[in-house]
Amino acid sequence: MELEERIKEYLEYCKYRKELDEKTLKAYRIDLRQFAMFVGDEYLKKERIDKYITELHKKFKQKTIKRKIASIRAFYACLEERELLLIENPFRKIKVKFREEKTLPRIISRSDIETLLNHMYSIKKNCNKEKQIIVKHIAVVEFLFATGVRVCEVSRLKIEGIDLKSGTVRIEGKGKKERYIQIGNSETLKILNEYYKLYREEIERSGYFFVNNRGRRLSEQSIRILIDKHAKNAGISLHITPHMFRHSLATYLIEAGADISYVQRILGHSSIKTTQIYIYVAAEAQAEILKLLHPRNKMKITQAA
Repeated sequence: MELEERIKEYLEYCKYRKELDEKTLKAYRIDLRQFAMFVGDEYLKKERIDKYITELHKKFKQKTIKRKIASIRAFYACLEERELLLIENPFRKIKVKFREEKTLPRIISRSDIETLLNHMYSIKKNCNKEKQIIVKHIAVVEFLFATGVRVCEVSRLKIEGIDLKSGTVRIEGKGKKERYIQIGNSETLKILNEYYKLYREEIERSGYFFVNNRGRRLSEQSIRILIDKHAKNAGISLHITPHMFRHSLATYLIEAGADISYVQRILGHSSIKTTQIYIYVAAEAQAEILKLLHPRNKMKITQAA
């Protein structure tokens, strides 16, 4: 099929010319394969594309639909740019509107973060056998909360990307964009240095800062599993994911009065609109604080009774 060949060429172009990461390529591959199966040889017909978009709305949530349409739109734009379309780009005539949904990010309460870390440090203090492992697990959790990085950025952090003396971290984010984050908490730096001393040989051999028991890069799934395990053992009912540390840091920084543009740079958001979602979360938390802790609650005003 002509379309399948075009998609194959496009994915190679994305990998080698645009240098997209494997995660993005995988999403493109899935989205375009599903599209090709539906439209077949009619991929240049606006009506057929329209029908596919309708099918997407029947099966998926808005966020997924947006991503799939973006994948297809980018594919057609590339064909047009490389002059591989014999007719006008059919996607130019397709208008897709979405009802705006505001999904607020889920955060971990300060008390749950304290409970989790206290539980983990308690294990470290009282154990001798598996001390190396718990030190590594604490280092991962402290690093996530200190930096607000994505779980994939933790997993891929190279040894040359972190200065354990100054606390400066160089992160390679989406689209290979670099950003620098400063770890300012001395206790966090202390546990990271302790971890490095225990695993120095494996770290230097692999080239990655966080390593698994076989001396290879610590996977994203391993990070999720260790957080879930310790949260459950600490008696925390909330299902905690690595990404929730990112949401929590951003929310608490904004609550504390940090400039949103600084938070944007810490998180590596290309648009400040993405960061603005945390303002709503912070506002919700402030409203709850005022509701529960406002001094007016404890005042006895007889005339108001």
